[in-house]
Amino acid sequence: MKARIIVAALLAVALSAAASTASGSVSSSKADSITVWLMGDAQSGWPNVVAEANAAFRAKHPGVDVKVQYQTWGDHLTKFDASIAGGDTPDVLEFGNSEMTKYMASGALKQLKAANFPNSKTWLQGLKASCTYNGKLFGVPYYAGARAVIYRKDQYKSAGIKGTPKSQTEFLSAGKKLMKKFGKNDPNFSAFYFAGKNWYASLAYVYDYGGQIATRKNGKWVGTLEKPNAIKGLNAVKNVVGTLSRASRTTDEAHPQQALVFAKGHVASFIGNGWEWPYALNKDSGNPDLANVVGAYPMPSHVQGKLMPEFLGGSDLAIPAQSKNASLAADWIKAFTSTSAETGLAKVGNIPNTTKLANVNKDNPQLAPFAKAASSSWFVPTAPNWVNVENADVLQNMLVQIYTGKKSVISAAKSADKQIQNILNG
Repeated sequence: MKARIIVAALLAVALSAAASTASGSVSSSKADSITVWLMGDAQSGWPNVVAEANAAFRAKHPGVDVKVQYQTWGDHLTKFDASIAGGDTPDVLEFGNSEMTKYMASGALKQLKAANFPNSKTWLQGLKASCTYNGKLFGVPYYAGARAVIYRKDQYKSAGIKGTPKSQTEFLSAGKKLMKKFGKNDPNFSAFYFAGKNWYASLAYVYDYGGQIATRKNGKWVGTLEKPNAIKGLNAVKNVVGTLSRASRTTDEAHPQQALVFAKGHVASFIGNGWEWPYALNKDSGNPDLANVVGAYPMPSHVQGKLMPEFLGGSDLAIPAQSKNASLAADWIKAFTSTSAETGLAKVGNIPNTTKLANVNKDNPQLAPFAKAASSSWFVPTAPNWVNVENADVLQNMLVQIYTGKKSVISAAKSADKQIQNILNG
């Protein structure tokens, strides 16, 4: 216990010292190398993109080497915390976008200027939001993952559905046709499989109607799920779930895994990540016989012709506040997030950080719908205590109350708002 207290104290002192420089401009520094921490995905998935960025950087900075050190998701933050305490951080660090807030809030990262980086005016909104704390930028979007509607083309056709829905009205109408065609004699059939605790998909409706989870006002966080626009979204998704889904109202999308439920033939569609399409076709756990009848499309908005905002997963790049080579680090990030580099990321199946490149894979039916879906996106509040909201299942419990009818929408939303405020301001 004593050792833990000493380590925590050293970390706090180090972060305090770093915070004094984190809000300043990126400083220049002479060095013969910079150290970059990337996750192993880059090493195995797009080493050529890394190599090309390194070459572009070296062309601008002859004699400066780039030491790329590949990390694992399980321990990279522990190692970063130790590097802060030891005063020996990398110069560039990849974060999962949900990991950024803690370090932005603590002053562990350099403040950046968006205009200094490629395509910043067209960054994916959900990724940009994950790099922003109190209106200040501390990271650069790297790449994203998005959700889209994965569906059975054969069942849609059999139900008389032509094309894919372009509004929520059309989506609901298509779903009713599917329920009539397949659900009458199959009590397990869902036109749109939607587990009750699927908060990512549920809150997309809130954002589609102009609502949000919480906002910061006068230095305090305020829950906003009870606001009129959020209530409209919650009522809309309640109607969709009640009409089109026979999934459990009390479990999440991973229990059971929705892609595998889809593979069993009793589901016409679900909202899923790009990786869930091939997972549904896995020869061991899924159904490869569905390969020719599966498709995907972005979830439409309630506004005709627009897309519903989707929660984005993904990664960001940041410069630790303790870096002595911040100017060089910024130049490397510029090279690694250039239009050329992001195009390379897209070509190996990632969603690039800018809407400008949404059509790179337009002819690939397994990639194009998800890239298009990412062009309209949202992110959770960047509050230091947000992780505690997730750990307390506040949103999941609210949704269960709504979908099971145990509480009215407004009552469940007010209860969630109170919990969110208490946790975020705690």
